[in-house]
Amino acid sequence: MAKDISRTRKRKKIAVVGAGIGGLVSALKLASDGFEVKVFEGSDYPGGKIRTLESASGPVNIGPTVLTMLSIFQSLFKEVGENIFDHLELKEQKILARHWWSDGTKFDLLANKDDACDEVQRVFGAKAREQYIKFFHSTKEMFDCFEQPIMKSSSPSALEILKAICKKPKIIPALVPFLTLEKYLKSKFSETKLQQLFGRYSTYVGGSPLHSPALMALVWQAEARGVWTVEGGISSVARAIEKMAIDRGVEFIYGHRVTEIQKSNFLVDKISLDDGTSHEADAVIFNGDPRALATGLLGDNLQNIAGITRDANRSLSANVWGFESNIINKNLAHHNVFFSDKVNSEFYEIEKGQIPLDPTLYICAQDREKPNKAQKTERFEIILNAPPLSKRKPNKEDFKICKSVTLERFKNFGLNFQVDLERKNLTTPKDFNILFPASEGSLYGQSPHGMMATFQRPKSVTSVANLFLVGGGIHPGAGVPMATLSALLAVEEMKASQILM
Repeated sequence: MAKDISRTRKRKKIAVVGAGIGGLVSALKLASDGFEVKVFEGSDYPGGKIRTLESASGPVNIGPTVLTMLSIFQSLFKEVGENIFDHLELKEQKILARHWWSDGTKFDLLANKDDACDEVQRVFGAKAREQYIKFFHSTKEMFDCFEQPIMKSSSPSALEILKAICKKPKIIPALVPFLTLEKYLKSKFSETKLQQLFGRYSTYVGGSPLHSPALMALVWQAEARGVWTVEGGISSVARAIEKMAIDRGVEFIYGHRVTEIQKSNFLVDKISLDDGTSHEADAVIFNGDPRALATGLLGDNLQNIAGITRDANRSLSANVWGFESNIINKNLAHHNVFFSDKVNSEFYEIEKGQIPLDPTLYICAQDREKPNKAQKTERFEIILNAPPLSKRKPNKEDFKICKSVTLERFKNFGLNFQVDLERKNLTTPKDFNILFPASEGSLYGQSPHGMMATFQRPKSVTSVANLFLVGGGIHPGAGVPMATLSALLAVEEMKASQILM
C-alpha cells in the first residue's frame, strides 16, 4: 500500500537516528516500501555495536561475532527482493564454541545434536549425556513456546502467552517465580562445568545466572539452531544492508550526532544535528539506547518516552580487546570460552562493582576460519564481562588491572600472546558510554533480571504517534537477530498506524 501511495502523493520523509542494525534494517524496509529515508549516525561507519579496529592484518572485529537465527535475515533479504547468499559468504559452524577449564578439560559444544551428545558423554560421562538430552528438549520447548507470542510480537499479550504455555505444559516448572537460571541448571545437571557453561548464556542478553530467571535457559537455543560465520565478520552484514538501502535511495549522513528530536503539536517533526543543521521528518525511528530519550539528551519534550529506563537497573557492560598477535600454538576454534576457576565468581564481583579477577574470557580467533600460511599474525577479540558505570565509576587503574587479569588468566591456560596491548586495543564501559550515549556502558539495555523484565522493556510504539524505537535496548531484546526483529516490528507498526497516510 505504501508503494501505491508514494506514487500519487508526496513521498513521506523518515528520519532514522542511528545506523545500528535496527536503524539499517528500518531504513532498508521503509525505502523498499517507497518512503524517502535519511539515516543520521554520529560515527563514521554503519553497524552501531558491530565495530572493527584497524590492524596491519586487516580489520579486527570487536563487536558481535556470531550470526544466529539465520532465517530472520534470509526473510529480510527476500522481502526486499534479494538473496542473502548473493551478498554474504556464510559458513555454518560445526563447533558452536570450544570450552576450556584450567584443570585441562576441553569440551566442544557441537552443532549436530547426535555428535553433541557423544561429545558430552566422552568428556562428562553417560549421566551427563542423558541430562543434556533432556535439557536440550526442555529448552527447545521453551524457545518454540515463546518465539511467536513474545519475540515476534510487537506488544506481547498475556493471553496469547498463556495460550502458548497451555500448549506446552512441560515448560511450566521453569516459570516458577524467583527460580533463577543458576538454580534451574543445578536441577538439570550434576556436572558443575555444564551448569557453568549454560549459565553463561545469560550474558548474551546482559544478565547474570545468579539473577536471571530460569526461562533464560532458552537463550542457548538460538545457537543450537545454528551458528554462522560471515566472510569479513559481522560488519559485512551491516555493510550489505547499508548497500541495499543506498541502492533504494536511502541517504546516509555520517559523522554528525543528532542533538535534538523536535516536537510540536504532539508529533515529532524535525531533528537537529551537532553542526547546527535541521532536517524535517514526517516520522522518526530512534535507534539508540532509549535511556537517551528518557534522560533528555535529545530534548526535554521526549523525557516521558521509555521512562522506565531512567532508573532501571542496567545490564552488563564489558571490557573488549581487539588486536593482532603472532601465531600461537594453541588449538583454538573460531569461538572459545575460557572459564573462571570458581563458578559464577565473576558475577558476585560485578554485582559489587568490581572488575572480576577470575573472569570467564571469550576469545574469537577470526582467522582460524581461513588460515593463511603466509600470514604471520592472527586477529583476536577478547571479551570480559564488566559492571556498567551505574555500578562502577571509571578508575585510572582500570586499564592496568584489565590487562594484567587478561594476560595472567590466559597464561594459566598455556596461552601466551606475543603483543604489547595498548590502550587503543581496549574498549571499556566508559568508552561504550561515549559511543552509545546514556547507556552507562551497558551493552544490552536495561537488566534482564526478574520474571517481568521482558515485559518492562520499551516497545517500538511510543506515546508520540510518529516516533518509533528500534535496537537492542528495545523489545524483543539484545543481540543482532533481536535488534533486526525490533526493526521489522517497528516498521509494521508504523505502517499499520497509518500515521504516514
